[in-house]
Amino acid sequence: MKQTSIKWKIYLAFMTFSILLLLILWLFQVAFLDRFYKAIKINDVKRTASTIEKNINSESLDALIESLALSNDVFIEIIFEDLSTLSSAHTLQNFSNFTMLSYERKEILENTWNQGGETLEYFSRDGLKAPPPSSDDYQNRPPPRPTDFQASILYTKIITNEKDESVALLINSLIVPVDATTNTLRVQLYYISGLMILFSVFLAFVIAKRIAAPIEKINLSAKSLAKGQYDIRFAGGGYKEINELADTLNHTATELSKVESLRQELIANITHDLRTPLTMISGYAEAMRDLPGEMNEENLNIIMEETKRLTTLVNDVLDLSKLQSGISQLSLDSFAFTETIAQTVSRLQSLLKNEGYLIDFSFDEAINLIADEVKIQQAFYNLLINAIHYTGSDKCIHVVQETTPDTVTLKIIDSGFGIEEKDLPYIWDRYYKSNQSHRRAVTGTGLGLSIVKSIISSHGGTYGVHSVPGEQSEFWFTLNRSTS
Repeated sequence: MKQTSIKWKIYLAFMTFSILLLLILWLFQVAFLDRFYKAIKINDVKRTASTIEKNINSESLDALIESLALSNDVFIEIIFEDLSTLSSAHTLQNFSNFTMLSYERKEILENTWNQGGETLEYFSRDGLKAPPPSSDDYQNRPPPRPTDFQASILYTKIITNEKDESVALLINSLIVPVDATTNTLRVQLYYISGLMILFSVFLAFVIAKRIAAPIEKINLSAKSLAKGQYDIRFAGGGYKEINELADTLNHTATELSKVESLRQELIANITHDLRTPLTMISGYAEAMRDLPGEMNEENLNIIMEETKRLTTLVNDVLDLSKLQSGISQLSLDSFAFTETIAQTVSRLQSLLKNEGYLIDFSFDEAINLIADEVKIQQAFYNLLINAIHYTGSDKCIHVVQETTPDTVTLKIIDSGFGIEEKDLPYIWDRYYKSNQSHRRAVTGTGLGLSIVKSIISSHGGTYGVHSVPGEQSEFWFTLNRSTS
């Protein structure tokens, strides 16, 4: 399925927004203009009525009505039930109130009482009935009505004054035809729509191109990175998110470059470690086969030792892969943590006593721990082997157990030459190998610290190292304590 590029999606989104905006303008400025106009007029009329009702007992009622009629351009009349006028005010002669007949006022008042004391209607003389023959208005006709009579809004409300008299408030507001205004706005919108569409097309194209261009460049660079070009650099585009994405990808490329270099170094190291014992095994086996005098116990022991060395290397690589991939599962159970550490120290001390190594273990209290005993023992063993590799000429190593009510910390302290500060953040990495020279006192693979990191992390613990170049190094790990 072919996907649409981000540039065209932005372009289409901007154009859709512009079209919707124009549609809203047409609806509000043309289609619904008459409705909005009438709604505004009705609100003005009701607001005027509310002001008069609040001041119905005021001595300056006539002045207030005059002011409201003038400012709102409305006809205001307050009449009693007998149709006599309490107060009135108007500015024009073509209001429907001005030419309203007596029987018309009676009908309006009756209708207002029947509808709960308030009515609102669109009033037009074309809809009025002729006066009945019995009406006094038939004999005494009103003055000629204006020929330019306009439709209007007639609002009627029954209110009560301080004398408990009911009076009717009539407010008449003209409805000015908006056809001419609508036609004017329609013509204007033709021009506005044309100009807006042209401007929107241009602006949408420019914006889409400016936003999409840096993303397209990053995409091309990402494809190069996927092909193994780790020296590629990602350029931002002036936008915060794109700059952050470029920085993240640049950091990723740098880290991948480091990983690739370390992977190649690991392969070279493992190849070297594999080649050495295999060469020795092959050489001694051939000698034992071809030379009758070489078939002895010493040569057999050498072959067995080199075979163990190969087995250890392969097992460490497999253990690390299982731990980091999550295949290896923890077997949690309660075990004597302090006793296990002491036994491991004792075994290694016995193994290395002929070479002059001294390993001592001190602890504040013997504790039990709920964890995977085999893996915790493996982590400690790897740290102890690492200390043996790098310890100083005195060949002394100190193991210290410190406990709190909630945690237990194990420290392995050597007397070596410390670790450079630049190497500290990377010594736990899978492929990292420090340039610090060391003696391989016992069999090892160089993957021990990575295994420690994976085991302690899987137990929810913490680990670290304190080291200063030229001084001792102190490796440690901390586990949550659980007494059984």
